[in-house]
Amino acid sequence: MNRNMEKEATTKNLPESEISPNEVTIEVIVKGELDGKVSCSRKKAAPVNGDLLNLTPLEKNSKSRVPHFAPSSPVLLDVERERERRGMSTLESILFSLSRAFCTPFAVFLHIQGCVICLLLALGWLMAAYVRNREIRRIKNSMKAGNSLAFLSQDINELEHSRQVQLPRVSVVMPLKGFGEHNLHNWRSQITSLYGGPLEFLFVLESTQDPAYHAVSRLLSTYQDHIEAKVVVAGLSTTCSQKIHNQLIGVEKMHKDTKYVLFLDDDVRLHPGTIGALTSEMEKNPEVIFIQTGYPLDLPSGTLGSYCIYEYHMPCSMGFATGGRTFFLWGGCMMMHADDFRQDRYGVVSGLRDGGYSDDMTLASLAGAHKRLITSPPVAVFPHPLASDLSFGRYWNYLRKQTFVLESYISKANWIMNKLLFAVHCYLSWGFVASYIMAVIHITSALRIYTKGYHQLEDTTFASCGMSLVILLAICTFIELLSMWNLTRREVTLCNLLSPEAPRLSLAPYNWGLIFIAMLVDNFLYPISAFRSHFSQSINWSGIRYHLRNGKVFKIERRNDMVPVMTDLGHRKLPS
Repeated sequence: MNRNMEKEATTKNLPESEISPNEVTIEVIVKGELDGKVSCSRKKAAPVNGDLLNLTPLEKNSKSRVPHFAPSSPVLLDVERERERRGMSTLESILFSLSRAFCTPFAVFLHIQGCVICLLLALGWLMAAYVRNREIRRIKNSMKAGNSLAFLSQDINELEHSRQVQLPRVSVVMPLKGFGEHNLHNWRSQITSLYGGPLEFLFVLESTQDPAYHAVSRLLSTYQDHIEAKVVVAGLSTTCSQKIHNQLIGVEKMHKDTKYVLFLDDDVRLHPGTIGALTSEMEKNPEVIFIQTGYPLDLPSGTLGSYCIYEYHMPCSMGFATGGRTFFLWGGCMMMHADDFRQDRYGVVSGLRDGGYSDDMTLASLAGAHKRLITSPPVAVFPHPLASDLSFGRYWNYLRKQTFVLESYISKANWIMNKLLFAVHCYLSWGFVASYIMAVIHITSALRIYTKGYHQLEDTTFASCGMSLVILLAICTFIELLSMWNLTRREVTLCNLLSPEAPRLSLAPYNWGLIFIAMLVDNFLYPISAFRSHFSQSINWSGIRYHLRNGKVFKIERRNDMVPVMTDLGHRKLPS
């Protein structure tokens, strides 16, 4: 007699009258493996406060009242029966059950969904790489044709003095906050632009107590005979974010003849021909183009936090690598018509000043509301070195600020769009991660089955089903990472061509194992950060806490205890 039949033989059948109110009964159906007979018995479980030492596994489960399964649940009975029949541990039985559950149609759908997300990202990066590579070929072909200055202009005749003096005046406004390891290099790349027309630079700070004040003052003193630049103290913001306040003060101080204003973050590293390329595109369609923009190429420093930021930016980068029209806008590089600010066209000044938190989200929503065009030229990609000691905590603070922008809006349509972005991004992020969690369960279960010798037909069927899904996901992941690598390689090559005098960038420092881990970490944390932003409606940005109401800043707090020592990305010291 086998083990199951032996167990049945010791079962005592109890009449209903002998069952006390503190006891439960479990009906057990047992099929003998040798003779195929089926027997049914009712088992008396222990009282609630009874001794657990002499209880069978089924009795323990009935006593502990597992919340997900009733005492007579077929799933629980099956797990316990399999565990007892084959000597499995509780962990092994759970893994076996999960592996089988993850082969259901819904679980297969989640696996396929993860694969589809990988392939869609790969396709987007492939198309973005095509646009970048087309520009690379254009520059190289122009150089072969004799234009050694192709990184400045497609047509070398446009670089003649007679044409350069006719270029419009551009004012570059840079809101500053703190001072870090890459700032001097970035500022130097901005003020040494090879733009041939009138050009002025306005470095705008909150106060003279900011560490950036003395650093930028010393830098400008060394170039005072070669460039037109000044430092502007903006004071404290009261109705909008400090960055927007600095930008608007810079616009007020720009030259009266300025035609275009270029807003740059202080961590943007420009190419010598960037300002000329942006201006040239604006001049082609001045009545059509509302804003010219670009996007950074993150250069990770080796920490997991830096790779998480790189991975966060990469999906967004495909929206900027269009070679023309785009619906996206990056606040780190925005060229606009100066008259739009002088005349407050489309409400750009009032929209930013009256409760504005995010400059790019506000302006992008205005462009959509008024059917204005945003474009991103193919050369507008900028090296963005990340801090050498960028910790995971600083990455989390950065992610919080990025998700918080979806809580700011200026119209009902803008609110609807932000909520759609919120829902879609959260769904896709956790949908992406879910497929990898199930893959880990499948792999662990398969390893247990084969190492412990559970070679029965049912085991191997579910294991082969699960591993087939795992292999499919692995192939899609490889294609995704390959496409990401290809786009990064193209952008590195393009940056090297556009800045021939700068130190050469390389793909060698990129750790693709950490990038894969960062993909999982970033997509797992994004919805958590987004939900926290939604329910908190406040954020600490460089020592200033902003509170939102109806999508606009209505309260600003400044306390010394809220000022971090460093900012999130650039290893910058902040004023205390």
